[in-house]
Amino acid sequence: MSKGRVIVAMSGGVDSSVAALLLKREGYEVIGVTMRLWALEREDVPQANKRCCSVEDVEDARRVCSVIGAPHYFQNFEREFQTHVVDYFVQEYDRGRTPHPCLACNDKMKFDFLLRRAMFLDADYIATGHYARIRHTGSQFELLKGIDGDKDQSYVLFTLKQQELARLLLPIGEYPKSEIREIAAEAGLPVADKPDSQEICFIPDGDYRKFVGERTKPTPGDFIDSDGNVLGQHPGIQFFTVGQRRRLGLNGNTGKPLFVIRIIP
Repeated sequence: MSKGRVIVAMSGGVDSSVAALLLKREGYEVIGVTMRLWALEREDVPQANKRCCSVEDVEDARRVCSVIGAPHYFQNFEREFQTHVVDYFVQEYDRGRTPHPCLACNDKMKFDFLLRRAMFLDADYIATGHYARIRHTGSQFELLKGIDGDKDQSYVLFTLKQQELARLLLPIGEYPKSEIREIAAEAGLPVADKPDSQEICFIPDGDYRKFVGERTKPTPGDFIDSDGNVLGQHPGIQFFTVGQRRRLGLNGNTGKPLFVIRIIP
């Protein structure tokens, strides 16, 4: 007997693929869904740097579903992702604040879509490949860190409400990353050796400064220490974040390490 129907968000990576596999093994009726969020098919970007949402990723998710015997659906959300994640990301840096695109994606898009898709397909649960856990105490659902502390992703799920946690399954949160790859390999999943995606999935080369700089109009300003002394000039607040130490271009001016402690727009 099935333990219930579950919609699994599948990126084409090993984590979400194993999440779907584990749920299938546990007796759930699994339905895989892939959201296309960001189109990056530029020829000047190496394939290894195409972090997410490529045609290959969608095909990988479809192939995994074929292996585990689950249907697979695909939906394009590029317009919504541009508004809720990319535009937000750029605007926050332009205002002197540090954004968290993964949190914005989960909060504004991913889980809303999954829950609506679950309703449409009459599913009981939704699931993702996040390294986190959920504990039901009887009176409430608690969000816990994943077993693998180095991979823990519970922090990007903290905005989820009780009604969302009640329907969310996080099967890989009970495993270390190394074991997830072993499970994928033993099951013959085609993504077992696929490299992990990076945090900012829509920036192909990882250079957020370039990405933001191309989409804003940076204005140079002064670096000022806590005593009010001008230490030098910066190219624009968009290129810095609180706590940053590297790439300030100022260490030679003072002979000691410097950190950004405040950004004044």
